[in-house]
Formats: sequence, C-alpha cells, structure tokens
Amino acid sequence: MKVGSVLLALLPAVAGAAPVRGVDWDWQLSEKIDPPAGITAFDADKDSVTRGQVAALTGAGVYTICYVSVGTLERYRADAAHFPKAVVGKTYGDWPDEKFLDIRRLDVLLPLMRARFERCKALGFDAIEPDNMDVYDNDSGFDLTADDTVRYITALADLAHGMGLEFGQKNVPELTDRLIGKMDFIVTESCFQDSWCQDVVAYPQAGKPVFDAEYTDRPINWQRACKTAAWLNISMILKDRDLTPGRKSCNE
Repeated sequence: MKVGSVLLALLPAVAGAAPVRGVDWDWQLSEKIDPPAGITAFDADKDSVTRGQVAALTGAGVYTICYVSVGTLERYRADAAHFPKAVVGKTYGDWPDEKFLDIRRLDVLLPLMRARFERCKALGFDAIEPDNMDVYDNDSGFDLTADDTVRYITALADLAHGMGLEFGQKNVPELTDRLIGKMDFIVTESCFQDSWCQDVVAYPQAGKPVFDAEYTDRPINWQRACKTAAWLNISMILKDRDLTPGRKSCNE
C-alpha cells in the first residue's frame, strides 16, 4: 500500500467524524496544551484552548474532542453559580472543588450542558467527551441508578448530535450495550490495568474508536498492554494522572 493510501486510511472519512479504530491520539487537560506531531485525535478542556489552536489541529486533519464534566460540578468553572443547590450533591472523593450532580434533573441540567456544548462548538471542536458518567456508581447524595444514567446520557447525545457534534461514552463498560447505538466513540481509563478492555470491543467491531489511557502511577507491562491494544483494535496511550503534555503511545 502506498504511503498516501495509509494516511488517507487514518483520517476521518467525513470532516468532523471520529477517525477509524487503532489511530494515534493524545489527551491533555492541563492549562497549557502541546499536541504531539502525527496524532489523529486530540482531547482537551474547552477552557484551556483557543479557537486558533483548535483550528490548527483541524487544519492538520486532527479530530478534536472537547472535555465536559456532565456528572459533576467543578466549582472553578465560570458557570458554576448557574447550578442550583438542589442538583448539587456530595463531594467527589479527594476533589474538594468537585461535587456530584443529580442527573435525574434533565429540566435543569440539559440547558446548562447545552451552553457548555455551544462553547465547544464555537471553539471548533468536533466532539464531546462527557466525563463522570459513573455518578450512579458513587456516593453522590442522590438515589441514582444505571437507568438514570442511560436516560441522561442518551438525552445529551441527542443534544450534541442536534448541534452537529459527535458524542462519546466515558468508561462505564457495563453500559456499553445500552449506549453504543447513540455513541460515536468511547474514552476509557486503565482498561488494561483493570482488565476490562474486552468489555468495550463492541466499539471497534462496529467501526467506532476506543481511545484508552493507562496511567504511569500504577504498574503496567507496556509491551503486553500494546499487544492487547493491537489485538482488540484499541488506541492506547500511557499518561500521567494529571493529563499534562507528554505521553507514550503504542504507535511509537
């Protein structure tokens, strides 16, 4: 196969569409980004990038994903005061500035999330990474269920798609069968380190990418991890927990 054909195979078939499986990516949620050369997908916080940076990535053929926490309220966000106390629950673990949301309250949360998605759209992003979908599996202060999550995430996916944005699943492999029909990709964390990569194989089987990050603060056999990623058609990288610039990729 010619080099040009290989490059075309790595790029989205349609502008703004999730790239094919097994491509190179990076994920940076730090205040300053530094996208590595040669990537095909890049996931970043909307509050840490400029429209110019996103445009440069798009111009280079990179699929851009906008990080949005949909299951928690981060007190440092500019719109934090817009969330009524009635939908704000317990503190999320060791993050004192982050609290769980009552995801049953679609009447309150959907307009707030729409505003966040609109910000992503205005910056030029292609897609949304909805973080903290697993709120139902935490001590949130609310009596939440998996059904509540499916209802909420489905509504958010419809919202994003209606705005011309793609939308992905974030972790919760146990909900893959119920969500994949509405999703364009999945972002996973430590699926190899926690032995559940096989639980999301429905994505590559459907021609949808799995973007996985393993973490440097835990033991890992990187060679074996990459063999697993290749076998399952997963796009795997190794990152520090704070998701700063710098990574190791199975494609290197």
